[in-house]
Amino acid sequence: MRWCTGWAGRSAPAVRPLAGRKVPDLDAVWSVGRPADRVRTVRAGDTALAVVGQCGADDVQLASALGAVRTGRWRELTGWPGSYLVVAEYGPLTVVCGDLAGQHPVYWRALGGGTWWASAASALAALDAAPVDPVALAAYLALGQPDILAERSFFRDVHRVPPGCLLRIDVGVPTLERYEPAEYEPVSLEEAAPAVGAALRLAVAARLDGRRPVSSDLAGLDSTTLACLAAGHGPVTATTFSDPRIRNDDLSFARRTAAAVPGLRHRVVTGSADTVYYSGLHDIRHLPATDAPNPYAATAAIKRAVLAAAAADRGPGLHFTGTGGDTVLSATGYLPDLLRQRSYRAAFAHAQARARIGRTSVWRVLRRARPAARTTGAGSLRLAAVELRRPARPWDPDHRPPQTWTPLLATATWMAPQARAQLADALDQAADSLTAAAGRLAAWTDRQDLLRLGADMGGWRALAEGEFGTELAAPYLDNEVIRACLAVPPEQRCAPGRFKPLLASAFPAGPVPTFVLERVTKGGFNGVSYAGLREHAAVIGALLGPASRLAALGLAGSGAVAAAVQRAAEGQRAPQGSVHLAVTAEVWLRQLDIRPTEWWEEAIGRVAAA
Repeated sequence: MRWCTGWAGRSAPAVRPLAGRKVPDLDAVWSVGRPADRVRTVRAGDTALAVVGQCGADDVQLASALGAVRTGRWRELTGWPGSYLVVAEYGPLTVVCGDLAGQHPVYWRALGGGTWWASAASALAALDAAPVDPVALAAYLALGQPDILAERSFFRDVHRVPPGCLLRIDVGVPTLERYEPAEYEPVSLEEAAPAVGAALRLAVAARLDGRRPVSSDLAGLDSTTLACLAAGHGPVTATTFSDPRIRNDDLSFARRTAAAVPGLRHRVVTGSADTVYYSGLHDIRHLPATDAPNPYAATAAIKRAVLAAAAADRGPGLHFTGTGGDTVLSATGYLPDLLRQRSYRAAFAHAQARARIGRTSVWRVLRRARPAARTTGAGSLRLAAVELRRPARPWDPDHRPPQTWTPLLATATWMAPQARAQLADALDQAADSLTAAAGRLAAWTDRQDLLRLGADMGGWRALAEGEFGTELAAPYLDNEVIRACLAVPPEQRCAPGRFKPLLASAFPAGPVPTFVLERVTKGGFNGVSYAGLREHAAVIGALLGPASRLAALGLAGSGAVAAAVQRAAEGQRAPQGSVHLAVTAEVWLRQLDIRPTEWWEEAIGRVAAA
């Protein structure tokens, strides 16, 4: 696992990261597992700056940015293409700043007369064997929204820095400071399109060094755009996963694109009987260890097949994925915003479009949106707390709950009353401290989705780097791409009758073929997901049975979970997303038990924490 850490205190730290490499020019900062060219620093006098990860700034830009460090213009340090962590020092002040999508998270804890910070919560927990926080895990399972509990991490006493905020350690005292607004000043789609196109071009170019071979997913509109942009710089191995159980038109579009765009070498990755969700769960030692539960524990077989095909064709290198494109190029949750703003004509038009897709009535769509229009993020948290204090209702496959800021998933009904009550208390506290939240539901939802995707990428990245020597790149999760896209009002990103119009406007003259930009369909993996549930129901049932770690924490009653798995295995409607969350959380907890990781060693060499 690649991570970064640092210490700020009056005395030297008692431990240092195992196999850590001191970051040049900075005091008591180490990186672990990262190539040397992914850690770059500059220092002049009492001012220093480091970028850790993929950063598109050149040496001159980094040196010029020391002025921003001295004057506290922190946001300027987050605008280069790529995805990276920033560490700055100015006299006794240390500042640590992650990215907006949480691919470079920041955690901290006060210990031993100073402050440790790290990009891995597990490492800070290992300093004194801090246990998992069951309430934080309950929030993950019940809501699936990473930013609900703000500074609470998955481990007790390990504090999380919410994205959009940075960690200041001034003379050893840690505080948080917000550098990013919760919502952006709106810019029309037509005005924003050139900036979106430029940000994506820079994001792709920043990853290409002319040395490593390049591959890319070639499936949906988002990944296809990246493949076309990369092909403008040199040859690209473009991979499309295809399986008879998947019924969509990804493959036909991929073939047309590969034929039309020079530089794309197309590889079709055909699934086998074992290339399904939940394959390999009988032996979790072969799944990548991560800092948090991640969905790629359940889809590792599919990702391995795609990465293996790319690596066989061109060896270890760089692989582009369209992850994050759905969030920044389209939107969800904006219908209640339109109702709140009394934009009734626009709301009706968008509801009509949704009704056609969902084969329902426009009035039913509007009724589901109305409750969320009458509350706020804090109000929704309090309503969820009230619901959690009531007896859990059985999951009803025919119930269509109203749209809300904080939807309770079926997973919440599987929890013991005490766990539900503790989570309710935590949500009330979160509502009381919600001071910088987005005022629009769409902005809130965008933020939660991006953080979930950024965190999830950790599992896929660990698999790609550990088994194939391949670096993953998700340009839609870059700061500047996020800013350029989310400045466009959500109702414009989701214009009725058009699919991701922002992308089409960003590239009116290529390199993405017009037939791709005019596409209105989107592929999915439902076929291999259901097949995996059917074929591996017994393994999943055993994993989430009475002896599960989740059951021991009161977070998943085995009877209810078994019933849900059985329904899914029989092809009936089931809370499949909740089953998926429970599986990934259980796998993660078991990995913590069976695969303890050595994180630290005494500063004089003895292993101190594991």
